[in-house]
Parts: sequence; C-alpha cells; structure tokens
Amino acid sequence: MKTSTFLAAVTALAGTAAAESMAKLRELKIDTWARQQEVGAYDIDRYQATAATSCVNGKAGEYQCSNVDLKGFLRHQDMGSSTRKGNDIWGWTAPNGREFATVGQTDGTAFVELLSDGSLVYLGRLPTQTTSSSWRDMKVIGNHVYIGSEASNHGLQVFDLTKLLDIDPSSPKVFSTSSDLTAIYKGFGSSHNIVAHEETNMIYAVGTAASAGCRGGLFMVNVTNPASPVKAGCLSAGGYVHDAQCVIYKGPDTRYTGKEICFNFNEDTLDIVDVTSKSSPKTLSSKTYNGASYTHQGWLVDSSMKYLLLDDELDEYYGNGNASNKKTTTYIVDISSLTAPTFSGIYQSPATSIDHNQYVVKGLSYQSNYGSGLRIVDVSSIPSKPDGSGLEQVGFFDCYPEDDSYGGRAEFTGSWSVYPFFKSGYVLLNSIERGVFSLKYTGAGAAFASE
Repeated sequence: MKTSTFLAAVTALAGTAAAESMAKLRELKIDTWARQQEVGAYDIDRYQATAATSCVNGKAGEYQCSNVDLKGFLRHQDMGSSTRKGNDIWGWTAPNGREFATVGQTDGTAFVELLSDGSLVYLGRLPTQTTSSSWRDMKVIGNHVYIGSEASNHGLQVFDLTKLLDIDPSSPKVFSTSSDLTAIYKGFGSSHNIVAHEETNMIYAVGTAASAGCRGGLFMVNVTNPASPVKAGCLSAGGYVHDAQCVIYKGPDTRYTGKEICFNFNEDTLDIVDVTSKSSPKTLSSKTYNGASYTHQGWLVDSSMKYLLLDDELDEYYGNGNASNKKTTTYIVDISSLTAPTFSGIYQSPATSIDHNQYVVKGLSYQSNYGSGLRIVDVSSIPSKPDGSGLEQVGFFDCYPEDDSYGGRAEFTGSWSVYPFFKSGYVLLNSIERGVFSLKYTGAGAAFASE
C-alpha cells in the first residue's frame, strides 16, 4: 500500500460510532448459517477426512495456502458432534508437556490431543449444560477449562483437564455434565464469551444476559478455588463487552504500573478499564474510530504494551470506512496513554473476508478470518511504523475453498478461531463447517515464533 494511501487512512481513523448491536450481528449470522444448513454444509460425511499434506505450489490438498502445512485434521463428526458445527477453540499444556485442545461445537466441547507429529486424536467430549447454541467459548487457567455459552441458563462449566491424561483414544469418553464437573457456576446463565486472566485467577464472562445484572459487561468470577467459583465484581458502566484482554500492566503509562488493566472491545468503542479493585472498577478511556461497525476483538502487539491490534466484525460486511473494499482490515491503536489512546494506522489483508479472532505470538499475528481462514501477519514493525505500512502477510491457510472461485466473500463462513500458543509451534484452527485443523507455519520467523 502506498504511503499516500496510509496517510489518508490514518487521517480518517478518528470518527464517530454508528455500530450495530449484538442482537443485529446475531441475526445476520443466524440467517447465514440457516442458508448453509439448507445447502447441506453441516451434513454428515459432507467433508472428507484429510491426511497430513505439505503446502506445495500454493495448495495443501484442496486448500489454498502459503508457508503453512496441514499436519492433522478431525471433522466435527469425528469428534462426536451431532450438529457437526464448530465455534471457538483453546489449548491446554499438561504439566508433563502434552498438548491438548478444547474444541467448541454447538452441542458441546470436544477434547483432542495434539501429538508430536502434529496429528490429532479425539479423546472425548463434554456436552452442553442445557441446549445447543452456535456460541460456546472456553478458556483455561491452570489445569481447568471454563466453558460458557449463549445457551439459556448454561452457566459456567468448570472441568478438570487432567481427566484426559489417562483416556484410551480407542474408547473416547462422553463426560457427565453433573458428576464429571469440578463445578457448575450459576451466577449467570448465558454468556457470549469467556476471558481468562491467569495471573489473577480471574474469569471475566462478557455478554451475559440481562438477568445477570451486569448489562453484558465484565462479570468477574474468582476461580482461585476451581471447585468454588466466587463472584468478585461487575463492570456495567460501559455496557455490553464482546471480548477483552486483561493484563498486569507493564507499559509506558507509569500511572498504572502493576495495575490489572482490561482492554474491552465494546461493539462501538475500545474501552480501557482498571479492574484492580473488583468492587470499584474504573473506566480510563473509551475510544471509537472511523467505520466502527462492530468492535469485536483484539490483542496487544508485544510485551511493551504500547500498541494494540483491533478487529471489527462488520466493517467488511457493510463496506464501511477503511474497509469499503471489503478487504480484512486490522486497526492499530497507540495505547501509550491509557487515558488517551489514538488510532494510528491500519493493515489490510490481500483477501476479501471478515475478521474474527486474532492473537499475537512474538511478532506474528495469527488471524482467524472466516472465509479466508488463517492469516499470519508480521506485526513486528509496528513500534517503528505505527501507521501499519510495514505490516505484511507471511503465511496463510484457507480452510474454506467454497468461495475461492469468487476471490473470497465477506460472509460468516469458514474459520471461527485460532490457538497459536503451543510450545511445539503447531497452530490449531477451528472451522464452523469442517472441523479442527492442525497447522505448522514454515515461513520467515517460524522458529522464533514457537520458541
């Protein structure tokens, strides 16, 4: 992208919000998935089991790729799901170094082991606590996974992952939603997302139902004792929070050194909040941007905590602001002042697609971008070029070939989320239609990324 284009984009970053609500986003997605259901996208045996395949001449089997090899794959039907429809994913590394995934599906959570060669083995599943829902989210603290869902009255499932260590893969186990749980927390019913902060043993449920009394904001649960979760507080001042990242702050704004800070993605704004005191959390700033359509998720660029990446789930769908060309657009935020953040630049993917979730590991942003799948972007230049002009895509794996002939589409199909934090360097990508992919980045900086 030319410098003049960047200057124009940066100049247009500040703006007023005209974002949709979660109710509207939910409606758009449900309509899309209903159409997918009609054409058989979730039918049994719709997709073939696929063996490990290297990326050669831009393809790994039927999938377009660059610098990313396919190491393993399990279909949702292979992981015990009757609905065969996926959503979120998270990982767990056992005390002995074995690596496992918790794979979200509409009817429960599947458990999978990632082997040393990158292949995947299904071990069992935990069904939904109440009914099925397209939204299920899970995060790990210590040896327990905490699972929430938009299913009515679902609550927070607390499951001890060490139960997986002795399972014989030839006899996968369906766990009980009563006797096999460490706890079921009912302080809230439905939730959209689960945020975990391991350093403080805090679970922040976001997007909880009105009956929880937190306006969908940060519903704080102390899980120091996983068998007895305790409500610690609530942040309702900013309204609905869609996702967040919480840290012990070590950045340039020395007024907040050592404080617990959450970066909240609040539909039309980025809200930065001091949650050190759970009984009296304080909003430090609330900032919107040009083209804000649905502020969805984001992640800190590095440990300096000076810059943040942010993605918007509807700017490409509507073609708003800098995403008028429907190319996946990532916003760069200078957060060197927690009370006065500024939007400093953007990055646009070469692909037409909606962004969803991204996580940064040592200079590489692993983005799960619906129809364009996994996109790996080198973001290490941001401290020297905060306008985004130094960012570049260094690898990708497109798990949704159905839109390849169109050059991609801004639709809610394809990949849901990615987990790139395993020491082995394997990256797991969970797709809505197909299942979970085990991938390995082979491009520049690959060894560094997995150190």
